[in-house]
Amino acid sequence: MKKQLILLGKYTFIRMSRRGSILHTRTHWLLLGLALLCSLVLFMYLLECAPQTDGNASLPGVVGENYGKEYYQALLQEQEEHYQTRATSLKRQIAQLKQELQEMSEKMKSLQERKNIGANGIGYQGSKEQAPSDLLEFLHSQIDKAEVSTGAKLPSEYGVIPFESFTLMKVFQLEMGLTRHPEEKPVRKDKRDELTDVIEAGLEVINNPDEDDEQEDEEGPLGEKLIFNENDFIEGYYRTERDKGTQYELFFKKADLMEYRHVTLFRPFGPLMKVKSEMIDITRSIINIIVPLAERTEAFAQFMQNFRDVCIHQDKRIHLTVVYFGKEGLSKVKSILESVASESNFHNYTLVSLNEEFNRGRGLNVGARAWDKGEVLMFFCDVDIFFSAEFLNSCRLNAEPGKKVFYPVVFSLYNPAIVYANQDAPPPVEQQLVHKKDSGFWRDFGFGMTCQYRSDFLTIAWATGTTYGIPPGTHKSGEQHVLLLMQVRPVTPKLTSCAMVQLYTQRSAPNTKTSN
Repeated sequence: MKKQLILLGKYTFIRMSRRGSILHTRTHWLLLGLALLCSLVLFMYLLECAPQTDGNASLPGVVGENYGKEYYQALLQEQEEHYQTRATSLKRQIAQLKQELQEMSEKMKSLQERKNIGANGIGYQGSKEQAPSDLLEFLHSQIDKAEVSTGAKLPSEYGVIPFESFTLMKVFQLEMGLTRHPEEKPVRKDKRDELTDVIEAGLEVINNPDEDDEQEDEEGPLGEKLIFNENDFIEGYYRTERDKGTQYELFFKKADLMEYRHVTLFRPFGPLMKVKSEMIDITRSIINIIVPLAERTEAFAQFMQNFRDVCIHQDKRIHLTVVYFGKEGLSKVKSILESVASESNFHNYTLVSLNEEFNRGRGLNVGARAWDKGEVLMFFCDVDIFFSAEFLNSCRLNAEPGKKVFYPVVFSLYNPAIVYANQDAPPPVEQQLVHKKDSGFWRDFGFGMTCQYRSDFLTIAWATGTTYGIPPGTHKSGEQHVLLLMQVRPVTPKLTSCAMVQLYTQRSAPNTKTSN
């Protein structure tokens, strides 16, 4: 009995062990099946989401596939054909524009010829030709109305439209504002293109003159016709009248010739049109420089140093008239003049002494009347002015008796003690003569410096019944300058006010007495 119980327990244990093993095996296969199912589902998902590609195409970046290279080569060829087509289209448009421009130029030339024929008494017939004629007449009427032809009466000094001067590389602009500089270099492209076209037009006028031009064809050393180019361009001025157009004054000169070629052009908000072309000979033009002075002997000594270098050694066509007020310092001024005269063998000067209080207008009037050799060009100058030989030629070129006076705009230098405060001492005067915003400014509101002929000046005094054209009791120099300016216009119709790159005024220390 006992033995049977033992066998029964053993059998029961063995049977329970087999049942646990079978359950464990089923669980294992179930988990394995679930894993395989998940893998299958994931694989199917990846196949569904993969991008559709051409079975024959190669993947980008795979090296060695022949079709991949062909694909990129075809793409590059397509882009190249696109750009070639675009370039051909642009060339065709450029050719069309050139053709239209040439046709317009020929049309304007024919209109100009017809205008000249009409001016000689041959009229136009037909309404089709009348319209271009009216246009050309309108452009000429704009020139006739502008100050370039007739001058204009100004209500005040604020009505003066100044010129801006330029060379091949620079433009000297008066209105600097807060950001612009007194000297623009390099010139911005739009302004450079405009001035280049103007210079080329001036050369065309000189090299192919009309019959009515006031110039003769000159020949070179070998008898060939002289041809001017842009290297012969000396300087130019331009200004714009807002309701009429832009005026250009151009000056050309060859190095081996003494005469200047002067061309005046006008753009009446249309094509450039010639106003005048002439030859100017200034070889015999003497300038009487008149300097009113009182006490400032040190400044006068510096002025005479510049006068000796420029007027005596270079120009050699200058007479100096010094009108001195008072007795103090008169002997020093005489000594300076005598020293310069003995060293440079220069005797073309006049010293007039007035025992009066300094009055610049009075001094200029006395200096002008002290000249007794007939007509002469005068330059009213201050003792603190620094000028060059080129400025003296500009003075001669821009003044004409009974027709035109010249008011150069001076570049006023700041006090060198302040500008060069970070240096041990200011540099020499010649090195200070630069057009920079931190070194000075254009004094476009001053009318003290002027070039005009003696006959025009005396006509003003005679017409007003006063000396210098100034009413009694007017002693301020600035007011005198403006009054003279306003009296100039009835006598000479043209007034040229221009920024001069060779004319500077030096600022002294604040405690130094000035004469203007």
